[in-house]
Amino acid sequence: MPDKLRMAQYGTKHGHAEGVLQVMLDHPEVEVVGIYEPDPARREQVENDSSTAWSKVPFVDDPYEFLDDDSVVCVASEGSNKESLAFTEEIVAAGKHVFYDKPAGNDYNRFENIVEIARTQGTMIQMGYMFRKHDGFERIADWARSGFLGQIFQVRAHMSTNVPEVSPEGMQTGRDAYAHFKGGIMYDLGGHMLDQVVWLLGRPNKVTHFFQNAASETQGVMDNTLGVLEYGNALATVDIAAMEARPMARRFEVYGTKGTAIMEPFEPADTIKLTLEEDQGEYKKGVNIVKIEDRARYVDTFAELVRNIKGESEPLRTLDHELLVQETLMRVTGGLSG
Repeated sequence: MPDKLRMAQYGTKHGHAEGVLQVMLDHPEVEVVGIYEPDPARREQVENDSSTAWSKVPFVDDPYEFLDDDSVVCVASEGSNKESLAFTEEIVAAGKHVFYDKPAGNDYNRFENIVEIARTQGTMIQMGYMFRKHDGFERIADWARSGFLGQIFQVRAHMSTNVPEVSPEGMQTGRDAYAHFKGGIMYDLGGHMLDQVVWLLGRPNKVTHFFQNAASETQGVMDNTLGVLEYGNALATVDIAAMEARPMARRFEVYGTKGTAIMEPFEPADTIKLTLEEDQGEYKKGVNIVKIEDRARYVDTFAELVRNIKGESEPLRTLDHELLVQETLMRVTGGLSG
């Protein structure tokens, strides 16, 4: 394997596209060889902007300049929510590993087929859920999955945001764009929290949603959303709104019969309030304030993907988990029944 892994980026309209590109550029074992943006107006907007990461990589006129290049091993799928599933399908069909920024499209069966192609050919799909290497989420998951907190009976996840009514030029990241999807802001952001919930609790038996247009001028956009996941002995709620005052009070709470873990905010990460029924290990009965590291988004998860490709580690999540997160998101947003 060469000293540097050759990678590319397909699309620039995802809200995290430039940030992911910068993470790729910063990785010492990666060479980013090209970007393809199919929208000529968007390409013109970003290609020659010297203040952004876009100016550091050549744009290509055809994605097959890198999709047909056997030396390119991985491609980041960074199209808008409307585009990204088709982009990912092309990347996987070309035999490449893919970093696929969330969510995984609005057609579950199509995504399932793409995953099966990747599974058959032995290529990886890493979804862009950015909290998998977050210090606080990792600690809480270890506590919950190990039995340290006892039987988990409730999880509450709150990840609201504040997005403009009208999308910025060249982007589809405003409330007007989210109106295209039945789940609105839940469709766009819900996967981040569902990724954590199903990692702790597995597949829910039943999913119910409550959606409102509470404060947006855009007709039909669901800007105030709640998903309820029912398990045999637990409940989980995920609530996301599009117009919360800054700084947002993003919060993750896990309740077990032996202890409770509450993290607020999780961006920027600071502390977890850990409450225990009895002394356990280094922690005491009662309230413990656990200091956590504030890590940059994507850096560690992308570094793990590089190690995966080089055969130095196993993926953080299996393809079955990626399917479960997307299935659950589609159930919450109405794309699948139940």
